[in-house]
Amino acid sequence: MYVFTSAVFFLVFFSLFYVSENDVAIADQKNAKAAMSFNTIKEEAFKNAKTKEDSAGIIKGLELLGYKEVDESNKHDSAVRSRNNKSGFNFTVGGDVSNYKTLKEYDSVQKALPGNKRDAWLTKVFTRRSIALNEKYKGDQQKIAIELINKFMHSIPYLLFVSLPLYALFLKLIYIRRRKEYYFADHGVFLIHLYVFTFLFLLLYFALDKLKDKIHVSDIEYVQVALMFVGLFYTLKAIKNFYKQRWGKTIIKFIIFNVLCIISLVILFALFLAVTYYQI
Repeated sequence: MYVFTSAVFFLVFFSLFYVSENDVAIADQKNAKAAMSFNTIKEEAFKNAKTKEDSAGIIKGLELLGYKEVDESNKHDSAVRSRNNKSGFNFTVGGDVSNYKTLKEYDSVQKALPGNKRDAWLTKVFTRRSIALNEKYKGDQQKIAIELINKFMHSIPYLLFVSLPLYALFLKLIYIRRRKEYYFADHGVFLIHLYVFTFLFLLLYFALDKLKDKIHVSDIEYVQVALMFVGLFYTLKAIKNFYKQRWGKTIIKFIIFNVLCIISLVILFALFLAVTYYQI
C-alpha cells in the first residue's frame, strides 16, 4: 500500500510541480547581461586606445549610454525568486565567485595566500562548487536554480524513506515505558499507515487546489482549511487508538513528536539540498 500510494502521489506531484524558466527569475539578470555587453565593448574599444585621453573618452561615452563601473566588493549574490507569488520562494544560489573564472585560478590564489588568510574548509568547498557550476552552466544562475530545485524535488521520496525509521525511533523514545509492548517495527508499521494516509490526503488537497484554479471559486479554500483540521484530528485519533492512552497524554506526546519531526526534517532538507547541490 505504501509503495503504490507513494508511486501514484509522486507521479501526480512531479506533474504538478515542475520548475521551468517561466517560474524562476534572477534578480538583476538584465543588469548583469547589460554589464557583460558593456564590458565587451569596453575591452574592444580599449584595444584601439593609444592615450589616456582616448581611454577617458571611451569611459565617458559608455557612461552616457548608461554604463557604470561595478564595485566588486559590494556585489551581492544572485537572488533567485519565483514569479508565482502564490508559491513564492526567495533564496540565493551560488556564491559571489566573480573574481574566479576557473577552479585552477581559485586554487592557485588560495595556495599563494598565507595560511591564516585562506578560506575556511567549508567556505572553500562551497566556493569551489559554485565556481564549477558557473563553469558548467556558463554563469547562467537561472539554469543552476532550475536544475537545483527540480533535482531536489525528485529526491523527496528518498528523504521520506529515510525519515521513516528516524520517526519510528522518536516514537520508540516517546513511548519508552511501553517498550515491551511496542517494538521498533510496530512503530514503523504504524508510521507507514500514517504516510499512506498523508499521501491520499495530499492528493485530495492538490485536486481541490487545481479545481479552485479552474473554476475560480474561493469557497474551496474553506473546504481545504476544514480538510486540514480533519487530517490533524485523524492523526491524533490514530495515535490514541494505536497506543491506547488518554487524550491528555496523546496530545502532549503528539506535540513532542511533531517538534522532533520538524527539527529533523529541517536537518534532512539541508542535507539533501547539499547533496543535490553537488549532483547537478
